[in-house]
Amino acid sequence: MATPPAPQTPEQPAAPGPFDASVAPSEPAKKKGGLGRKILGIVLAIAVVLFWRLGLPYLTGEAPVHAEAGDCVVVTGPENDPEVESKGCTEKVPNLFKVVKVVDNTFDLDKCEGVADVALAQQLETDKFVLCMEPVKN
Repeated sequence: MATPPAPQTPEQPAAPGPFDASVAPSEPAKKKGGLGRKILGIVLAIAVVLFWRLGLPYLTGEAPVHAEAGDCVVVTGPENDPEVESKGCTEKVPNLFKVVKVVDNTFDLDKCEGVADVALAQQLETDKFVLCMEPVKN
């Protein structure tokens, strides 16, 4: 018969058992490419926002047209949000207008007074302008 071990006092260290092996704390796993991945994510997010803001309207044809004097355009849509699309002056389409004059850096429709019958203010990004137009007879 074996004798039970003597009770331990706080001054005596416990005898190590098979599962009590002292384990040194390991260093946390280093993240590889953490900063590079964040920078790449930020650059990608900026690129998506710029494409959405600047490129998408041009691909879908929704960007305002900055026509030049002599160009022809078709104006459609509601009066408070008209859409302008470049067209050939010989096309047989309704609402075809010839641009007589373009006044840059303003939304003042009065700048077309005495020059043309129709004035339309437009904005393309930060560029604002007024198209002075005359209807084209089909």
